[in-house]
Amino acid sequence: MGHQTPLYNEHLALHAKIVDFAGWDMPIHYGSQVEEHHQVRRDAGMFDVSHMTIVDLRGLQVRAFLQHLIANNVDKLKQHQALYTCMLNAEGGVIDDLIVYFMDEEWFRMVVNAATREKDMAWINTQAAAFSVTVTERPELAMIAVQGPHARERVYEVLAGSDAHGRANVAGGRTPGATNDSLREQAAQLKPFYAAHAGGIFIGRTGYTGEDGFEILLPGKDAAAMWRALLGQGVKPIGLGARDTLRLEAGMNLYGTDMDETISPLECGLEWTVAWEPAARKFIGRDALEKQKAQGVARKLVGLVLEDKGVLRNHQKVIVEGIGAGEITSGSFAPTLGKAIALARVPAATGAHVAVDIRGTLHPARVVKPPFVRNNKSLI
Repeated sequence: MGHQTPLYNEHLALHAKIVDFAGWDMPIHYGSQVEEHHQVRRDAGMFDVSHMTIVDLRGLQVRAFLQHLIANNVDKLKQHQALYTCMLNAEGGVIDDLIVYFMDEEWFRMVVNAATREKDMAWINTQAAAFSVTVTERPELAMIAVQGPHARERVYEVLAGSDAHGRANVAGGRTPGATNDSLREQAAQLKPFYAAHAGGIFIGRTGYTGEDGFEILLPGKDAAAMWRALLGQGVKPIGLGARDTLRLEAGMNLYGTDMDETISPLECGLEWTVAWEPAARKFIGRDALEKQKAQGVARKLVGLVLEDKGVLRNHQKVIVEGIGAGEITSGSFAPTLGKAIALARVPAATGAHVAVDIRGTLHPARVVKPPFVRNNKSLI
């Protein structure tokens, strides 16, 4: 038995198929992965992502610390704004990709991956030793991601004070320390990649599906009440299986699959997350990235669309005629498109067409720039 989130019994009650994920007992689906995928694209679905690691960084030197720790530049952030970035090693490899929120001058919040928790925390604490920064994990917090074209309005209804049956919806009815109406008003004003917080509930307008929505962080003891209230508003539970096909359609990297400590942001389509200016900012891995950029990368991450029948899978060989070979890093059938798609690392000189080796037979594939889908619309 692995670790269990505060919502584990809710998943069992909904007949979820439970699997091990990075040492956690998590729902892979609640009956049909494909139906759950379409639910998010067409309406609203919710994911238990409480296994992810929430870290609060506080102190007078927290900004300077983050300028050293991560490749993106927190000086770009306005208060309550979020930033996607990579945390690199000295060789420029990706230790983890994460989101950091700027709450105030002495408080930043980070959300990092569950599978990398131990090495992330060791790295962060080691680097923090030279700064006056307090690093605090928040394991008492749960996180529910609500995604889809109707996700935000469903959350507003929950925050308004009652579920579809008129029952109080958040741990005793009103949010401790603030009214639900106050939090609802803040949430309604959020721009993408901004956050609001009141009375122990933190809401960020971010996600990992290519759809709009919120990620709600709240005390674990209150998570089941929030989950049931969202169910009462018609938000369906979604497992990790659909989460993976949704993020792949959205062209979003998965750590450990599309990137790791041997891959730099320049090799996995994430150079846009590297802030080269100001030139004086010496973040960890900068020297290695600058050298790689000057020399030119040998590999790049691209999107593939299979042009005939078949299924694209991780680790299949990609043949680039006259140049060499690459490999699929993430591949699957895309329910929204009705086609097989993939992310693949290929030689930098790869053009518009490749072939994929599927069980010894070469199948033609078209090279595209991710994302494949955004807001339930094909981009290919």
